[in-house]
Amino acid sequence: MSCGSTPDEKVYIKKPNWLRVKLPIGEEYKHVRQLVDTHKLHTICESGNCPNMGECWGAGTATFMILGNICTRSCGFCAVATGRPDPVDWDEPQRVAEAIHLMKVKHAVITSVDRDELKDGGSIIWYNTIRAVKALNPQTTLETLVPDFKAQRENIQRIIDAHPEVVSHNIETTERLTRQVRVQAKYHQSMETLRILKEGGMRTKSGIMLGLGETREEVIQTLKDLVNSGVDVVTIGQYLQPTQRHLKVDRFIHPDEFAEYREIGYQLGLDYVESGPLVRSSYHSEKHVIPGWGRNAWLQEKAV
Repeated sequence: MSCGSTPDEKVYIKKPNWLRVKLPIGEEYKHVRQLVDTHKLHTICESGNCPNMGECWGAGTATFMILGNICTRSCGFCAVATGRPDPVDWDEPQRVAEAIHLMKVKHAVITSVDRDELKDGGSIIWYNTIRAVKALNPQTTLETLVPDFKAQRENIQRIIDAHPEVVSHNIETTERLTRQVRVQAKYHQSMETLRILKEGGMRTKSGIMLGLGETREEVIQTLKDLVNSGVDVVTIGQYLQPTQRHLKVDRFIHPDEFAEYREIGYQLGLDYVESGPLVRSSYHSEKHVIPGWGRNAWLQEKAV
């Protein structure tokens, strides 16, 4: 971030020590890097400039991004390119399944760009990918981080029919900031998508970024709205500006405040709350599959 030259612009905010991350190194990281390149796969780890890429790839895991790497939406926080996407690649589901098989991971995460130009919103490729992954990797649990599909039931039902262990859709920010942060998205539309997924029997998950100008009260209300939509798992992390073209960081939230939101989330009834400066949607996602894991750990902490 750079210092603005006019009174209306945000002043330079120094990044605190708790946001420092290790550079990606190690043989396992190189192995994953090679697999991703060889199979011509996209990962949100790279496209989203994730600060945990070194840690996750070093552990032999990655979050694959299907339906290309060009999004039809232009969210103010996201580093993924916006424009006209390439045609749908119908061979992609099998390539993703084969890569997950070669990586021998016990838990995999798949996400995608928004494909609003497609009538099905990309849901057919989503269905094919989930089924291909499960067919080739029957012991692998799967989290899918899906678009809102404009809350269209037919498209959401394809995800339900494919039945991944966890379905995630990120609300990203509070209702007031949605128009600024998620330009083409709608807060209540995302909540409706999550509600439909829960009605279909899915274990559901969502994520919030902090540091965009939200208030404490707005964060708590967002958590309440997610609980009312039947969400099981919530991740809360610090927004980091990917480039100078993106929204600036309003403030860096202290780890103690993240700990407070974790406590509030559990008090509201969430089953798992992952909250910290470097938390991203797929961070520690292998733990989010198991009902009761997070809540039981929290109850044990309270009992000490």
